[in-house]
Amino acid sequence: MEFYAEEGKKLSSDNSTLVLPALSVGNVGQLAVDLLVASLRAERIGYLDDPNVVPCVGNDAYWPSPPGELALALEVYESSPDALALVQQRSPIVKGMMVEFARNLANFAAANGKKHVIVLSSLDFGRWQNIDMSSGLQIHYISSSNPDGTDDHCERQGWKRLPEYNPTQRMWKHLDDLAKNTASEVEELPFEELGDDDYYASLPYAALFSCLKAKGLKVTCLLCYCSEGDNIPDAFHLVDAVSKALGLRPNSSQGNEGGSWTVPFSWKSVYGPPPDMSLF
Repeated sequence: MEFYAEEGKKLSSDNSTLVLPALSVGNVGQLAVDLLVASLRAERIGYLDDPNVVPCVGNDAYWPSPPGELALALEVYESSPDALALVQQRSPIVKGMMVEFARNLANFAAANGKKHVIVLSSLDFGRWQNIDMSSGLQIHYISSSNPDGTDDHCERQGWKRLPEYNPTQRMWKHLDDLAKNTASEVEELPFEELGDDDYYASLPYAALFSCLKAKGLKVTCLLCYCSEGDNIPDAFHLVDAVSKALGLRPNSSQGNEGGSWTVPFSWKSVYGPPPDMSLF
């Protein structure tokens, strides 16, 4: 993985917290990073190039009058007042290369002075076993702070440790071995042998968690259950959790339906124009 800085810019080691998405159901993690970049008015510092990420290109996602700068598959932003760096991922990982990508990203984070990495992702609502909606949407988490995945700060926020996280379970153990380079990726369990217990450890956030933890970084995964569809409300829910975790105060000067969060301009065309009412 190579980092290419924009002209006259460079990464700051003072921004020791890194927030990034892990692709999953509804792309909630990516939507949440969009909200953070737009609301914090984060500055784009450069791009990451990794052979395990599918290339893509598009227009500026955040401002109503784009200056003509292209958006690429992996972008790096910084919000220095918040001591925060962000990575936005806009395309998927090449099939079978998630662990290699996670290793590369962990090396990048460690080499550039990151101390705490927050991974944002989502889980399939259909897999939720013990549904409790009494307090509304819930945030689940796992953390590297303790071997069992618990974290006192997360518990104080009212979040629940993901009960399916079990570091002694075979897939989680295998991920740890891969992250530490004590197993070869070709030794991964064949898909036919994976059971329900292996589902959570097979998702992208799990590979990132294991590889970042193996580099000695503090890692917190913030997760929400959702279904495919309009996942914008889920993104607001997840980004509120990031705000609580880090004590962020987003710029609300241009907030709209997102309250204190600034909705990226590109979201206005997420579902296209309204239907032609003359058809009805």
